[in-house]
Amino acid sequence: MERTPLQRRLTWQTATVVESVFETPRAKTITLDVPGWTGHRAGQHVDVRLTAPDGYQAQRSYSIASAPEDEHLMLTVERLDGEVSPYLVDEVRVGDELELRGPIGGYFVWDDDLGGPLFLIAGGSGLVPLRSMLRHHRAIRSRIPVRVLSSARSLELLIYREELMEIAAYDLFDVSVTLTREPSGTWHGYRGRLDQEVLAEVAWSVDDQALTYICGPTAFAETASAGLVALGHDPGRIRTERFGGTGVRS
Repeated sequence: MERTPLQRRLTWQTATVVESVFETPRAKTITLDVPGWTGHRAGQHVDVRLTAPDGYQAQRSYSIASAPEDEHLMLTVERLDGEVSPYLVDEVRVGDELELRGPIGGYFVWDDDLGGPLFLIAGGSGLVPLRSMLRHHRAIRSRIPVRVLSSARSLELLIYREELMEIAAYDLFDVSVTLTREPSGTWHGYRGRLDQEVLAEVAWSVDDQALTYICGPTAFAETASAGLVALGHDPGRIRTERFGGTGVRS
């Protein structure tokens, strides 16, 4: 029986690593060549599977960091406790092969026809799928205005730091960063964990009816979404992607 396009996408494929770059001391972007890749939407993810010589397998889900328009598929992986992310960050080299399945997900995605204005909120590596959206936005030359609020432990651990600075230089983009553990005196932006006060300063007006995407650890995503609702934002315009200590989704 011939498989449908969806079934073909969800079979395991072999991808070859063509580039491997550290974004921070604990996060790496892995660029992959995936023969026959059918494309993805900004915000989707893939499953990655590792197989040991004795046949033992482990798999995790990781957000796609590249835009649909990029030449290769990119994953940005943060080193966490577990079986998969330490290998991907510390061991993978150019020329290695990985098994992946996807793209997966249809809710936490953005296309130009979904409108805006956009408010993208990221906690740590939750910035990964939002980077895909930002790259897609620029690739299609969307005129929808975007505000980004990213939280990281320190400036050193802020992934895509240079890319965010580049984006911030364009009129359509407003980028804000809050750092939770940056030493005193070295950072003059927002400090501390995300709270309602910061949200009130950075968020669009309630009247703007922004479309909001929030990605980060569960507690972070809950704080951000609840804070926006408390400020009067429509919960139906807020989409969240959460992950726990396993590193699922980015």
